[in-house]
Amino acid sequence: MLRIGPVQLATNLLLAPIAGYCDLAFRTVCREWGGVGLACTDLLSPQGLLRGTATSLDLAKTNDFDKPVGMQLYGSDPEIMAQGARWAVEHGATVVDINMGCPVDKVTKKDGGSALLTNLERAVAIAARVVQELERCPLSAEEWGRRLGTATHATAGIRDSAFGIRGSMQYATGASTNAEPRIPNAASPVPNAPCPVPLTCKMRLCWHTTDFESGAACSPHLARMLADVGVAGVTVHGRTTEMKFSGNVQLAGIARVVESVNGRIPVIGNGDVKEPQDAERMLRETGCDGVMIGRGALAAPWLFRQTHHYLQTGELLPDLTLDEKIGTVKRYFDLMREHRDDRYAMWQIARRISWFAKKMQARLPDGRMESIKPFREAVRTAKQPEQLYEALEAFRTGGLRGGIEDVSMTEDVA
Repeated sequence: MLRIGPVQLATNLLLAPIAGYCDLAFRTVCREWGGVGLACTDLLSPQGLLRGTATSLDLAKTNDFDKPVGMQLYGSDPEIMAQGARWAVEHGATVVDINMGCPVDKVTKKDGGSALLTNLERAVAIAARVVQELERCPLSAEEWGRRLGTATHATAGIRDSAFGIRGSMQYATGASTNAEPRIPNAASPVPNAPCPVPLTCKMRLCWHTTDFESGAACSPHLARMLADVGVAGVTVHGRTTEMKFSGNVQLAGIARVVESVNGRIPVIGNGDVKEPQDAERMLRETGCDGVMIGRGALAAPWLFRQTHHYLQTGELLPDLTLDEKIGTVKRYFDLMREHRDDRYAMWQIARRISWFAKKMQARLPDGRMESIKPFREAVRTAKQPEQLYEALEAFRTGGLRGGIEDVSMTEDVA
């Protein structure tokens, strides 16, 4: 298990705060499958939170099931970031995180995200001010109990979403009658005295790839300085800002940060975890304390469940059935309609179906992948929820397929 300050997580697997993807509906689906130690919100603008803008409030939306939850802030003004952190505490955050790793221009051009890797004094000053603010609003033991959650699932979860077909959600809910272990979500125990919400920071190895290659990456030094001012843990995406999402994750770079902090605070590794074996390799080769999964979960929200089982037993769970995968997509769509509205749900499922479809293709006898482009197009062009449901049912029963997959259609979309 993984401990971040006073927060003991049930597993050492975390859902990354992926901009534009980690809404409440998606976090819920991941949690329902089990294995999630901590799920994070989308990137949050502290200015937007403090002004109460609709977009920021929606990105920060949570509920009693969505626990424990991290809220990630981005920005460069220490005072505004501190007030944003207080807002997060007042609105349900179990952990507050500062984004020091986003490589997107619209964030870095405002001196936020990974731009902070080029100004370590500012990065540390922001963290120090946020820690100070968090210490001013400690939570009671009773409130910590609410923040840590219980992982009790509603009866109408994914297992009832696949058009009435019961799936394998019993692994997540503990309702199975076979020997499969329960995959936990909830954290424990509850702190027995008032204490503040912990602060973590998510960073990249450094800005310039040449700095990493020459052994001059700033992340080990920055991690030590953050620990000095009270940061309770760091997440390291094993790429530089210049790499963005290209190339391979550099596990050696994460290992340098682990060695640098020497056990003072936990280090969470991030990058290229698409299968359970990837998480095991990251833990083994870097010595990190936990693994944050981002893009890998977009195609397979059940990845946390599979990975937790593999890390505990060394055994790979069987792949989900097509009914279970379709049920997961339907459950996500239904939750978006519930938490937002039909317009949002239709827009979001259209942009997300390429991710889900990656895990729905069948391999033909000659080794090539069967094309499901008709299915993707049917989902993308659906105008009403009923048309979306019809496309899911048609695909489930063998339709909306054709030919051999065009490799160009399977590339990542983010």
